Amino acid sequence: MLIYILEDDENIREIESYTLQTNGYETEDFDSPQIFYKALADRKPDLIILDIMLPDEDGLTVLKTLKANTAYSEIPVIIISAKTTELDRVKGLDLGAEDYLCKPFGVMELVSRVKARLRKLDNQHTYRYCGIELSDSERTVFTDGEKVELTYKEFELLKLLISKPKTVFAREAILGSVWGYGDQLGRTLDMHINTLRKKLGDKGRYIVTVRNVGYKLEKEEKDEA
Repeated sequence: MLIYILEDDENIREIESYTLQTNGYETEDFDSPQIFYKALADRKPDLIILDIMLPDEDGLTVLKTLKANTAYSEIPVIIISAKTTELDRVKGLDLGAEDYLCKPFGVMELVSRVKARLRKLDNQHTYRYCGIELSDSERTVFTDGEKVELTYKEFELLKLLISKPKTVFAREAILGSVWGYGDQLGRTLDMHINTLRKKLGDKGRYIVTVRNVGYKLEKEEKDEA
């Protein structure tokens, strides 16, 4: 699998590239967004490792550009940055990054996170439950045949819940799977759940709050009649 690395620090770029190559991945590395975009137009990678503080154009702008382009929006992005505040992490994740790793980082942790994100590419499905249909490969959601427009994180949240209907997902497990972080993002989860319920309309009631635990997707008993 091919991994692109966009990082302006030569030493870090070499460490990332060498680590991934020794674990069986093909890599190409770039020190500026302009060179990166040219390579992207010629060959699409399976995953992108992205720094935030870059020359000419910051990494978050690069991320927005990628996620706004349907040709590249499905490529998973892992941000690796020296910007380590909660706000920085939330910004990156909410803009569509699949993971956020803070510098300094352990090389084995990098490999583990890359493997985890690439494994998800091998498990793309269409999920259906009670009139809700989610296509992972096409990134679409329908309720009773009507298309529902979701943000990246809303889609990932619904996908997790619909992947195992009636299973209670703990808040920490949801945050770890969708955002890559734990309970410090609890309010973000609650806001996304509320918005997702509204967008699903009548089907939103199937997202059930399990008090002091988390959430699940389950049809109400009265609807079975």
